[in-house]
Amino acid sequence: MSSAFHVRGSNIPYAFNPISNHSPAPGAGSAVNGNATQDRLIVGVDFGTTYSGVAAVYSATPEDIDIIKTWPGGNGITSDKVPTEIAYDIPSQNNPSTSVDSFGKHVRNIKWGFQFKPEETRLRCIKLFLDKNQKLPHFVSPLETAAQLRKYEKTVMEAVSDYLAQIHKHTMETLTRRYGETFMSMTQVQFVLTVPAVWSDSAKDATLKAAEKAGMGERHDLRLISEPEAAAVYTLRAIQPNHLKIGDNFIVCDAGGGTVDLIAYKIAQLNPLRVEESAVGTGGLCGSAFLNFRFEDHVKQRIGTERYEMMREKKAKTWNMGLKYFEEFVKRNFSEDEHSEVNVPFPGLPDDEEAGLDSGFLVMTADQVKDIFDPIVQEVISLVEGQVRTIRSKGGLVCGIVLVGGFGQSNYLYSRMKAHFNSAPPPPYTERPTHAVALSSNQAIEVMHPMYAWTAVVRGAVLRGLEGSMVVSRMSRWHYGTSYATVFDEAKHPLSDRYYSPLWQKFMISDRMQWHIAKGAQVSESHPISFHYTRNFRPGQSLVVEDDLIACDSDTAPDAYTKNLIHVCTLTTDLNTVPRSLFTRLTTTTGVEFDNLDFTLDMKIESAGLVFELRVDRVRYGAVSAKFH
Repeated sequence: MSSAFHVRGSNIPYAFNPISNHSPAPGAGSAVNGNATQDRLIVGVDFGTTYSGVAAVYSATPEDIDIIKTWPGGNGITSDKVPTEIAYDIPSQNNPSTSVDSFGKHVRNIKWGFQFKPEETRLRCIKLFLDKNQKLPHFVSPLETAAQLRKYEKTVMEAVSDYLAQIHKHTMETLTRRYGETFMSMTQVQFVLTVPAVWSDSAKDATLKAAEKAGMGERHDLRLISEPEAAAVYTLRAIQPNHLKIGDNFIVCDAGGGTVDLIAYKIAQLNPLRVEESAVGTGGLCGSAFLNFRFEDHVKQRIGTERYEMMREKKAKTWNMGLKYFEEFVKRNFSEDEHSEVNVPFPGLPDDEEAGLDSGFLVMTADQVKDIFDPIVQEVISLVEGQVRTIRSKGGLVCGIVLVGGFGQSNYLYSRMKAHFNSAPPPPYTERPTHAVALSSNQAIEVMHPMYAWTAVVRGAVLRGLEGSMVVSRMSRWHYGTSYATVFDEAKHPLSDRYYSPLWQKFMISDRMQWHIAKGAQVSESHPISFHYTRNFRPGQSLVVEDDLIACDSDTAPDAYTKNLIHVCTLTTDLNTVPRSLFTRLTTTTGVEFDNLDFTLDMKIESAGLVFELRVDRVRYGAVSAKFH
């Protein structure tokens, strides 16, 4: 008896998409349903922690990627992204609501993005609350967020969906202005959303649900791609003509506002470009937003807590001007090579030589700015160094680090990364570096800074929707398995766990683990992993079976189920779709008849999702659905 498919039930590092196979949607000039050609508009949405971006491309003109740059409340100023912030006017008896949100709840008005005055309260960093498994940065208060949500009578999911609904509405209005109503009414619009590589399944599932509720399309039409993979799609294509060789490894470092996400790829094929994951993706909370809070601490220390708090309360415009200058100029442009000092404007603050306040400016030396940057920069370098070590330990050659994202625009981060990874002397010349050079711990690695670092993710998202996936295999981030019952074997199993089965008239043992995919294993989209099971049914018993998918993050997975294992989701498989002729009628020694069925579940790992299918004798009998916990 192999395994009665008896599994337990929440989060794996790839989003589980319970929809059937996703083949790339047809591109320009391809036949759809055998009739006229159908071109599409692909819209990429980079829903970020601190900022979000939107790009669009028409499949007939794939080189012409449009970035949306004008936003409500932006006063005509263009920006590649919009703040991920939302708030609601609160309805009251004197001030009743006049509109209904995407969940059917009455609200008077929604403010989002650039529509806020600096002092107004709003929900920030709501994306991080979609994944309960991820740590929150110190500057995000779950209590404060929960209080705001209660005040607005909203859940996290509703707030995320309302924000995405505003993005959707503005995007469709912008595209209609560009292409015209007739064109838009006749053209299919397909949305591709980006999600962090280290996110749990339930968080990615929640993103899909929120996007569907926001009007971005039916769930089976939506696509997900991990953020660093989207950045890799764009940047590797951009550098392809000159730099890429088969076997080269590239690490993509997507340094954003709240999070830093990393993923590594090995070039498998050049034309068309195909890559495979060469190290399990990692990430951390060391984005550029942490610099703002270190800057606040620096100002507080320089001018004193009392004066700082008075400025925040009584002179909000003064504080906001200083923070804005730090955000938009210092963070992006500071470089230890070029700046001896930085003058941050704080208009209205009196001169104070000891504090460094002069004519309404706080004078900061290069060393003081570096003190703000260095701990955060060092965390990013350590994350990248971990990926480099992993690849080199397997004999791989790391040829480049691609730095993208909002924080990826920072000149200082780039120069520090370059100094760290590109400082080794060049190896002796050969046609191709040798294996010994590849393993050398001091081998120099080129750090690349693409022209469109801040929008690389959203540009890659539209390319994914246009051309399908360029990744031929991915690395499993966890062990995946199911639990099962089997015949008791005193040589293998503890005596205390056995039980007697009247049906089989034997001692049995349950909660044994069968691991179908090992952590770090290469899994190809074109070659699914097959889980083999046998299941028994008494006459009249339901053929709809529910089982739990289980994951393990440890390097070594246990033989038996333990409480430390993670319940991913409940899988529902409907065996009514399987012809009865494929069931085998068996009889126990006591004369009890039952039907036996051998079947497999095929699992494919996609960029941000797992797809499961039921097969019997290699014939597909339908998709398997999942419910997250």
